[in-house]
Amino acid sequence: MIFAFVPSGTTSHYVPTSGTYFNYEEITNLNDGKGIYSGYSQQCYINGTEHFVNVSAGIANMIYAYNCTLTNNTGVYSPISSSGKFTFSTKTFLYVNGTDNLTGYVNPTVWFYMNNTLSAGDSFEMLNTQMQVVSTNYAYKLQSTGSYVETIYAEGNGSYQNGNLSATFNCKAYYDPSTGLIVGYLYTEHDTSNSGNGYLFTESLFVTSTSYTLTPAVAPRTSGSGSNILLYVVLLVILLLIIVAVLVALSRRNRKEKIPKHPTQGNVNFGPPPVNHNASVGQAPPPLNFNARQPEVQQIVVKEVVKVKCQYCGSLMDSTAERCPVCGAPRS
Repeated sequence: MIFAFVPSGTTSHYVPTSGTYFNYEEITNLNDGKGIYSGYSQQCYINGTEHFVNVSAGIANMIYAYNCTLTNNTGVYSPISSSGKFTFSTKTFLYVNGTDNLTGYVNPTVWFYMNNTLSAGDSFEMLNTQMQVVSTNYAYKLQSTGSYVETIYAEGNGSYQNGNLSATFNCKAYYDPSTGLIVGYLYTEHDTSNSGNGYLFTESLFVTSTSYTLTPAVAPRTSGSGSNILLYVVLLVILLLIIVAVLVALSRRNRKEKIPKHPTQGNVNFGPPPVNHNASVGQAPPPLNFNARQPEVQQIVVKEVVKVKCQYCGSLMDSTAERCPVCGAPRS
């Protein structure tokens, strides 16, 4: 399906001028081979440029050039290069006369330029892939500088038949919000068959220099930040548990110290005996008696007393008494 861009409201999208250009690096990888592709890998490192020679009546005249170093796991080295001219429409974004050495596409739109007035949720076509704008202020990290820049972030998915393999792919593209020109993209493709054959193909591109100024952006908060916060919370809880355990241990220790402790070796140590100031110098103190003290036995003496009658009143009185305790008469 061919998608024609429609400007948002009365605002026209940016159209590059003569002399606009960008240089880029591109890396492709084919690995994770299975079946007949098991053990096979292939890499390609590309340096390229796209240059606007002139723009007139909605047609951009372009020149392109790139060099590629292709290697695989067998050690095969193959340099590849290509350069040439082509034109495309700045209104429909379709290639008009030639391409920058593209193959396998049917009437495609350019990959390096989009309508910069589109909003989040709007769709457009890149090559033959339907893309949707995810964000118009996405912070993209440039691999060439390690810094973040503002971009329009778009994403698309698709599938096609690649010989005997079924290919499914995902494409993430990032464009400069001021010009709609490419800043970078990441393409990921899985090729598989019912026989268990297959491989993974990835292609990443990022600009290394541009004639247009990229807007710096603040690095986005990553999911790692939430994980760090969770880690801090866990560490704080552990620290609090340790503090509580120490306080409990100290509390128990204080309670136990109120009870006299037995010596750890089982020996009772006694201090020196008190000094006997009445003893002569050099006299040894009396020995210590550690036997239990027995209570003294109280002796009771029973005494028999003879009773006699008083001769005056007849009352009984002790024979040893001198007078009668009743009448007071003397004992005769």
